[in-house]
Amino acid sequence: MSSTAIESKTEQFANAPVPESETVDGWRVALILTGFAISLPSFLSSAQISSALGMRDAFLVSLLAGLLLCAMGCLTSVVSVRTRLTTYLLVQRSFGRSGAALVNIAIAFVHFGWFGVNAAFFGNAMVAGTQEVLGVSGPFAAFVVVGGILMAITTIYGFRALDRLALIAVPILALILGAVVVMAVQRYGVISAPDPTPPEPMSFGIALSALIGGNMLTVAAMPDLTRYIRSARQSVLGMLLSFPVAIPLLTLAAAIPVLATGEIDIMRLIIGFGLGVPALLVLILSTWTINSANLYSASLSLTATFPSVAQWKFTLVAGVLGALLAVAGILDAFVSFLLLLGAIIPPIAAIYVIDAFRSNHTQAPVHWPAVVTWAVSAGIALLANAGYFTLTSVPALDATLAASLMYGVWSRAKRV
Repeated sequence: MSSTAIESKTEQFANAPVPESETVDGWRVALILTGFAISLPSFLSSAQISSALGMRDAFLVSLLAGLLLCAMGCLTSVVSVRTRLTTYLLVQRSFGRSGAALVNIAIAFVHFGWFGVNAAFFGNAMVAGTQEVLGVSGPFAAFVVVGGILMAITTIYGFRALDRLALIAVPILALILGAVVVMAVQRYGVISAPDPTPPEPMSFGIALSALIGGNMLTVAAMPDLTRYIRSARQSVLGMLLSFPVAIPLLTLAAAIPVLATGEIDIMRLIIGFGLGVPALLVLILSTWTINSANLYSASLSLTATFPSVAQWKFTLVAGVLGALLAVAGILDAFVSFLLLLGAIIPPIAAIYVIDAFRSNHTQAPVHWPAVVTWAVSAGIALLANAGYFTLTSVPALDATLAASLMYGVWSRAKRV
């Protein structure tokens, strides 16, 4: 089937259930999810966790995060297989049309943040590349701003080509990370002790919440992919083959070189192990393609909310705002960003899952029980992040449990 035909069918099913004739096996979606996990932000979060906790506890955190994300992914994917609906339509059935617009805006701003994170990686790679080739350090802010604008333009005019390049960049990035691991073992052996002065100190619970938060947008938006899976059993298989495998493996790939060298910056690791400019070019390509996907998703969310505004305008605005976040130092607050995602995203999925299993859907413009549940449960997680109190010691789980309990009570009382 041609790419044009696939896009046509995707648009055709944007506001309708996917027909059974278009479904696929669960392992195919598992491959896509594994590709999502092999990224520079995932490496950074795993590197910071490994530095703070050491290899053993970092691996345990990643394994537990993989299992929890698998469990939550099973719920959202089974819902999508039963309904064959997109995430946006499921959210709309729970929050109402105007309430879903509020969720869409929040998700768009999350994509802005992810764009900023990847734009910072792009700027760092460009700085390292100019240092390696020319012997001078280029201007980080200029690289980020110009790169952000170019990413926005290429997303508008050449997203299909960049999407195909991602199929090449992700496997090569995995090979580069593997080469870094092998070189670290050969040069330093395997060191498992944590860094006595880690760049980002954190507890086991905070580390777990950060890992969950970093992957929770994928879980919440899972129906966009998993509605194409043939059966509920196949969707569960897809989840088992993705998160519990990919996240622990990436954590080990980060922990081994980081604990051996004390360096969490992937650019410096690549230069230090002599992989040089070709590897940096792959990093630039991978961040470019991932950020095009972030811009595309953000513009889709905002276009659905404000249909009178052309999508390309949102793409440009998202590119500029994301670049400004990168220049402002979002990478320095990366763990805080992940913890914020762990607070605001899980309740959305919990709410639409409960409604889907109870066959509820609202006709109101704003379904206030869903909106209030979202706000309160996110607030509980943010208080846990700040250290005021916690239900489980893992803020992302606090948000999920609070939303499930509150909205479950409302649902059971037939007040939805």
